Amino acid sequence: MSENTLVSSVSSSSRTRAESPVDSPPQQRRQRLALAVILACQLMVILDATVVTIALPGIQHALGFSSAGLSWVMNIYSLTFGGLLLLGGRAGDIFGRRRLLAWGIALFTLASLVGGLATNPTELLLSRMAQGVGAAVAAPSTLALIVSTFRDPVERARAIGLFSAMSAGGATVGLILGGLLTSWLSWRWVMFINVPFGVLVTVLAPRVIQEPERHAGRLDLAGAATATGGMVGLVYGFIRAATVGWGDTLTLACFAGAAVLLTVFVLVERRVAQPLLPLSLLTDKVRSGGYAAMALLAAGMFGMFFFVTQYLQTGLGMSPMRAGFGFLPLAVPIFAGARLAPRLVPRFGARPFLLGAPLLLIAGMALLTRVDAHTSYATGVLPSLLLFGLGAGFTMVPLSLTILSSVKPQEAGAASGTLQTMQQAGGSLGTAVGITAFTRATSHPSTLPGVAGLHATLAHGVSLAMTCSLGLAVGSFLILALFVRPPRPGQAA
Repeated sequence: MSENTLVSSVSSSSRTRAESPVDSPPQQRRQRLALAVILACQLMVILDATVVTIALPGIQHALGFSSAGLSWVMNIYSLTFGGLLLLGGRAGDIFGRRRLLAWGIALFTLASLVGGLATNPTELLLSRMAQGVGAAVAAPSTLALIVSTFRDPVERARAIGLFSAMSAGGATVGLILGGLLTSWLSWRWVMFINVPFGVLVTVLAPRVIQEPERHAGRLDLAGAATATGGMVGLVYGFIRAATVGWGDTLTLACFAGAAVLLTVFVLVERRVAQPLLPLSLLTDKVRSGGYAAMALLAAGMFGMFFFVTQYLQTGLGMSPMRAGFGFLPLAVPIFAGARLAPRLVPRFGARPFLLGAPLLLIAGMALLTRVDAHTSYATGVLPSLLLFGLGAGFTMVPLSLTILSSVKPQEAGAASGTLQTMQQAGGSLGTAVGITAFTRATSHPSTLPGVAGLHATLAHGVSLAMTCSLGLAVGSFLILALFVRPPRPGQAA
């Protein structure tokens, strides 16, 4: 049976099931357990990008971070994670995806334990760096293992739907969990919570996940060095732009260095026999458009998470726990959409969702651009979260299916690593653009007196930041509309 087009194959589910061997009940149970382990790994990696956010004030008070140094608790994780994803994806293809997943999560778990026990800023930052390395080793193998574990297209689509729900909703779950742990226990538990789940994943992965066929080869060291250096420079450039401005000399040097290194990386990949990133993954217009749309979509989402969190706690005076639960109306539609989309895509195709669902997401974000000093949670924030959640849930799954269609088995790790690299780079871009707009808007305080003036200034900054996030989301929609045209149901591959 052809795998050239996953969506096309899924649309003929009855014929596919008749032609494919039916898995035995023990095999199905093993697949479900393997999926649970893979999803737990993905949730840990994504959740850790935001679970620390709400705990930052407690971390600063306990360990004596400066205001500038505190931002690195988040940034150093994003830097190492985003910079090493391409290398982690290709390493999984060569050395074994199950092995890399287990090793990566083991390192991630140990680093989480050390971070929770940290007594000074240096110890915590080093542990966060190690977490990013472990996440970059493990994360690219997750999606690749789903592709190799589930041969039936319908079951594979459902598994990718759950994976996309974890990817899209994990950040929201992190905000909720971070609020609970910080309020009930202490900031250290946002690190300790990873330990029991990480131990389970490390122990169960070799037992329940079948190791796919390895593809003999050598690691492209020149490609690895230029790709890692380029991505680190790019992500750091976005991080620095958010704190010191886009015109800063070092910021511009980071972007220039990243452009040079990534250009050299492409030239290297064109010459080597076994590239770190097969350029065939990017020559397909649908897939390359999907990657670009995913990056801009992540940029809009991360910007929204960051500034709505600020508004709920600083503007509306919510506690960390209340602010965390304030995101529940966002998480529920995301998970619901990600569960329903795999059932609906085979019937209607991916394109109607890629054109319709982003409009819901854009509408939700447009409401947030109207935040002002009189905006309440119930009337101003809640409706936008519901619309945004529905749009994200019905966009992520069809987009992931479209990107992964026709990927060769030996390139699954590289394709997965590239997808997650786009998400991380996009998230850094969205946060940097939003913070720049927020800083510029709040540099002119409101003329209202006292607390009312502070609230009005904050609301104006959030409104302008959300306008930038809205622009990024609109850009993602335009790419989907113009360049991403997945096959219709039943269309020949």
